[in-house]
Amino acid sequence: MGDVENPEATRLASADYDLSRPIQSSSGLRQGLTSYGDAHFSVFLRKAFIKALGYSEDALNRPIIGIINTYSSFNPCHANVPQLVAAVTRGVQLSGGLAMEFPTISLHESFSYPTSMFLRNLMSMDTEEMIRAQPVDACIMIGGCDKTVPAQLMGGISANKPVLPLITGPMMPGSHRGQRIGACTDCRSNWAAYRAAEIDIEAITAINEELAPTAGTCGVMGTASTMACILAALGMMPLHGASAPAVSSSRLRIAEETGATAVAVAKAKRTPVTILTTESFLNAITVLQAIGGSTNAIVHLMAIIKRHPSLEGEPITLRTFDEIGRKTPLLVDLKPSGDNYMTDFHNAGAMSTLLHTLRPLLHLSAQTITGQTLGEVLDSSPFRPFSQQIIRSLSNPIYSCSSLVVLYGNLAPNGAVSKASASKDRSLLSHCGPAITFENSADMACRIDSPDLAVNRDSVLVLKSIGPIGNPGMPEAGLIPIPRKLAALGVKDMLRLSDGRMSGTAGGTIVLHISPESAIPESPLGIVQDGDLIRCDVDNRVLQLEVDDAEIRRRISERKRQLNEISNKRSRADIEGQSSKRGYRGLYKRSVNQAHEGADFDFLTAVGPKEI
Repeated sequence: MGDVENPEATRLASADYDLSRPIQSSSGLRQGLTSYGDAHFSVFLRKAFIKALGYSEDALNRPIIGIINTYSSFNPCHANVPQLVAAVTRGVQLSGGLAMEFPTISLHESFSYPTSMFLRNLMSMDTEEMIRAQPVDACIMIGGCDKTVPAQLMGGISANKPVLPLITGPMMPGSHRGQRIGACTDCRSNWAAYRAAEIDIEAITAINEELAPTAGTCGVMGTASTMACILAALGMMPLHGASAPAVSSSRLRIAEETGATAVAVAKAKRTPVTILTTESFLNAITVLQAIGGSTNAIVHLMAIIKRHPSLEGEPITLRTFDEIGRKTPLLVDLKPSGDNYMTDFHNAGAMSTLLHTLRPLLHLSAQTITGQTLGEVLDSSPFRPFSQQIIRSLSNPIYSCSSLVVLYGNLAPNGAVSKASASKDRSLLSHCGPAITFENSADMACRIDSPDLAVNRDSVLVLKSIGPIGNPGMPEAGLIPIPRKLAALGVKDMLRLSDGRMSGTAGGTIVLHISPESAIPESPLGIVQDGDLIRCDVDNRVLQLEVDDAEIRRRISERKRQLNEISNKRSRADIEGQSSKRGYRGLYKRSVNQAHEGADFDFLTAVGPKEI
């Protein structure tokens, strides 16, 4: 007995072989045909191969919904991806689509050398090109761990097919001696306690067993949770999709819902470039400030924004983040700025409650992936504030404004960022002290715990060469450890500066992303010396090297002279070999832009590389 085919599918199959009529479809299996010089043959060959997997003509004539599978044995944040793929597939096929799963790069923060940020742009390229290359009418991008989500949105905007992010979700907290603990704020605080000899090896070993007790992303307001909340604020996924635990049945229902939504989005052809506007990004920045989100989100958002080819209005810059911060209070009481975990946020109403609370500060006309405006989404979701301990009201914030701040001055002409709300010693937010400089992370590792280090609690620790170029990938080494001899005296925080990043789960009085980075010859950060006074004034947004301008110019000139001498001592072949270092590392160092621009590759931004 032959296959029972849908009459419309039979008609379309016959049309595929009608050589008198051109193949003109821009959707489904017939889009993006492989270049053989004969479109009919391209369709014929594509169908021949896909039928090896058992698909019928009826199936192949439905909207094709791609599902990006980022499962990896090296990525525990994505351990639930197989279950999510199954739930997404169910949602797609219940709504009349055809789900097609395919892999891309998967990045985990702790399993990426030298750092996952080094590979973010590569993942964005993989995502963009696979979405563009394959015949998908819409694509569900499953991500979760810190760099996967921004990489996918960057690639999705550049490919500009309908895309729907799906987050793996946060892990549950663990327990140690009756106290809740969880990755990764408690990773860092307990490690600091171990370095200070406040807890012993038995305790730190037991804590290690409980910090990540389930699959999922870090269970605090780190980078992964921050980016999830930002996606919801951008209107790219359901509000409850930002916070449902990875191991919950709710997470599977969100996946099924996303699959169903993808079919509707494919039919409506809603692309990220048409959905995302300046107002969308202003809403995202407002949410970032209100949740006390990760400083990493600033560099990711700048990269995402610069992928968009047609944002209207005033350009969004680092100053925009600071301006919005001045009128946005910190409302969410989660670590590292507060005391609680993502499960508490979810149980308190999560993004729905937060956005209702922030409503006076939001642009409600911003579009969402469903076709509704943000205002319409909120109108359709009743506001029932039942716990104002986790999500505070505007009149009772945790921090009145400016959770994240942007600093400028002669030490950071293009800006630097700091999470003021995560300071452990608020007196350091207005501080002037002598610099203790480390030329790179190896230098720091060698000397930070030396008894001979001339450091005291008023010193300013300065770490150079961990920017986008200097230590390719801008590692999360900005959380400079408190020297052990000071930690033993009870010192919990110091003013620390670098051109690198820190984990969104970390806290302290830490200035990051100093731009231009020290690897650039003209960088003021590159010429800071031991003993130089550095002034940080968060209220006035100042980061200043208290050295006169003439001396700064002299030091920069001398540094450039020394670098030229080093270059002149090399043979021409050595110089040429350095400038054309092979592989991805060479591409990265030649093409990455600075932190204030998003640390993306210049040729991937919407405007492309600058003319030389």
